[in-house]
Amino acid sequence: MRVVFISANTEQINMPVLPIGMARVAAATEKKGHEIKILNLMRPEHVHLSLDDVLLSFKPDVIGISVRNIDDQNKESPHFLLPPVKQVVQECRRLSQAPLVLGGPGYSIFPEAVLEYLQADFGISGEGEHAFPQLLDIIHQDPNPSDIPGLVLPRERENPKPKRIRNLDNYPLPQPGKHLDIPGGVSREEIWVPFQTRRGCPLYCSYCSTPFIEGDFIRCQSVCTALDNLRAYAATGYKKFFFVDNTFNLPPSYAEALCDALIRAELDIAWQCIIYPTRLHPRLAEKMSRAGCVGTSLGFESGSPEVLRAMNKRFSPDDVQQASQVIGAYGISRMGFLLLGGPDETRDTVQESIEFAEKLELESMKVTAGIRIYPHTALAEKAIARGVLGPDQDLLHPAFYLEPDLDGWLQAKMARVVEERKNWQM
Repeated sequence: MRVVFISANTEQINMPVLPIGMARVAAATEKKGHEIKILNLMRPEHVHLSLDDVLLSFKPDVIGISVRNIDDQNKESPHFLLPPVKQVVQECRRLSQAPLVLGGPGYSIFPEAVLEYLQADFGISGEGEHAFPQLLDIIHQDPNPSDIPGLVLPRERENPKPKRIRNLDNYPLPQPGKHLDIPGGVSREEIWVPFQTRRGCPLYCSYCSTPFIEGDFIRCQSVCTALDNLRAYAATGYKKFFFVDNTFNLPPSYAEALCDALIRAELDIAWQCIIYPTRLHPRLAEKMSRAGCVGTSLGFESGSPEVLRAMNKRFSPDDVQQASQVIGAYGISRMGFLLLGGPDETRDTVQESIEFAEKLELESMKVTAGIRIYPHTALAEKAIARGVLGPDQDLLHPAFYLEPDLDGWLQAKMARVVEERKNWQM
């Protein structure tokens, strides 16, 4: 069967992104014997330049469309990102009779709502390496294949829950230039290649949808498999990587083993990662530096113990300060994040967070006023309980939590704070 995979989000939030999840599904689909074609619509101009040529020449039997982002999480001027994706769906309908199957992290947060909005034929919520090839086996035989885990059908109220992949090594990894393709006109130097070695998160931060998308237990790829894949990318000229694992330093033993392997391999690569601000031993930071780590995202979100507890964070401001010092001591750049305005936030806790972040002396700071509310989170439950949301409110279109007493004041305050600090941004 011929299958086209399309990454349909053309926006670039922070940096150009390669669709790692879609690439892994494509690799698994190819291993099952199907012929695949990858189309990464990284920029708006790629839509009309690429769709016509690929769909008319390849003549796919099925089209898979990955939806990465729903919106830009900007409370003051939210940008809803699905209309351009809908245009991609409509173009696919115009050019092909093939069934359309949705997937991707953004899709998986709102599987029924996005399927209805985009008017596709099927959707797969959660991990797709197993479910998508399973759907291909019966898609042209069974008009209602409802027993596949994670499969979403139009107008169905009850869809099977996703099945979490226990052993990531059972599925092939995407290969450079084949499953992760860079469109024409995009410089390789612009790209930090996304690389995933772990899935799942058991931490349940109050606002985060990751446990719903990936599951709430961590599964690690074998270090040997991850290293072999990195070596393949380095051999073809890729030198910059971003580990998209939710928490690179958890579990610490795995992180150390991965760094040890990278040090021995001498791949001459640079990489960034996301650090959870606890359980970061200086030994690990030293190995990260030797292994090529040049930057970290330090999502501490607040400098107030009360607000951290409300977010269900498992660390204290002292933990954040220690982690920041450890990372900085080894010359690794640190980007911090403040997520302000959530439950139990006050003017005093905002000021506390600002002063705390300043003391860290990070290389860069990203500030957000108001927290995007996602379904299946503790924040959504609290927003309903406090009357911020109606019980049946549509969360597909951006909704935000901002303590009423802070609305207006917080935005103006942070605009001034950011303007006065050259390495801070909103």
